[in-house]
Amino acid sequence: MRLRSLEARLTLWLALAALMGVMSYIGVTQWPLPQTLQWLRSNMPVTIAQPTGTEALIICIVVLTPLSWWFAHIVMDPVKRLLRALEGAVASYRDGDFSISIALNRHDELGDLVRVHNELGQTLREQRQNLAQRELLLDTVVQNTPVALVLTDGSGRVAYANIAARHLFNEGRSLNGLHFATLIADAPEALRKATEGTEDALFSVEMDGSEETFHLSQRAFRLQGRPHRLQLFRRMTRELSRQEVAAWKRVIRVVSHELNNSLAPISSLAHSGAELARRGDVQRLPGVFATIGERARHLHGFIDGYARFAKLPAPRMVAVEWKPFLDALSLHCRFQLQGNAPTQAGWFDPVQIEQVLINLVKNAHESGSAPEGVTLALTLVGHELRIEVGDRGPGMSEAVLAQALLPFYSTKRSGTGLGLALAREISEAHGGRIALANREDGGLRVTLILPQPASAT
Repeated sequence: MRLRSLEARLTLWLALAALMGVMSYIGVTQWPLPQTLQWLRSNMPVTIAQPTGTEALIICIVVLTPLSWWFAHIVMDPVKRLLRALEGAVASYRDGDFSISIALNRHDELGDLVRVHNELGQTLREQRQNLAQRELLLDTVVQNTPVALVLTDGSGRVAYANIAARHLFNEGRSLNGLHFATLIADAPEALRKATEGTEDALFSVEMDGSEETFHLSQRAFRLQGRPHRLQLFRRMTRELSRQEVAAWKRVIRVVSHELNNSLAPISSLAHSGAELARRGDVQRLPGVFATIGERARHLHGFIDGYARFAKLPAPRMVAVEWKPFLDALSLHCRFQLQGNAPTQAGWFDPVQIEQVLINLVKNAHESGSAPEGVTLALTLVGHELRIEVGDRGPGMSEAVLAQALLPFYSTKRSGTGLGLALAREISEAHGGRIALANREDGGLRVTLILPQPASAT
């Protein structure tokens, strides 16, 4: 037991209190009270009887009660002051103020408690300062990123939005507390359609007299036990323009390479044929001409693919009955029709749309999806025809999704990159658009959206 501990001090005070009690009892029963009473009876006309045992005990209690209170005050007063200080410190911690320290110079258990409490306060202050610096850094990064960030709660109200989002959706004003769906009610339809879904999407809208392309990334999670939804709107126009320039450079290199691969043998064979003709060796000339013809046909087929893309004619819009159209399409590719086809006839160029769907279904099969996972769905919503081709492949990464619609972009080593680009070109020629999105349960969904006249619906 430490000499300056609370236990030692309390033992000392209890021993002192017991000594005072013994001394009080001795003083009342032995000395000096009995001698004093006897002297008073002998020298003064005062007769005071000697206290009995019970009366002596009562006298001791009366004397020791204020003395005990004084001892208790001496022992408990520092403890009460410390408890009040601790209560104030805990209240400050509850209010988020960790700057409180307790100054108390004690070398007992209370002193140890104060020291540990001050160390705790110092640790909390350092953690709070580090957390505040990290929050400031994160908020600075988020606020100054060019990506528009919108965080909504379960009711659809904006819980957080950065500077880019405020300028994009509310002319620089704060979005906090506003209902996001109401906020974008007057926004372009492509943007509203993208936000209504739950998948990542790529869409284009008309802004300030020019077309802007956005990539929307969406994630749902729980924050403090409540559902939230994070939406990131990234402008892709400049990136797509750079990619488009890179695509043209790439196609020029491909065409140049293919021309060299074909024209060099043709030139060599023509020279060999001329030499054979000069020598009179006409038996070998048919083989030379056949090889020249085969290389010319290969070159013609290669160039023709790009020429068709560049010389895509204007669509010839006609009313298309769905049953014969789907029957003809099923002869070229396999797919599972989801739901029923619309009862109204479609209004589009059947040759061009058929070619688009053949390419999309072929891509779906080549994605690694099971044949039964390749689906085709036809939906008529208002004055829009939605044609969806889905698969159960691995889907697309964000980088590929952002570039998939670029001309001549392909993830296949032997691909020309004309599939999705041709679909985009044909859909825009029809006045519509094309959208790509990864499916929640795996795979990719390509949606072809074509406007329909009021008479067709």
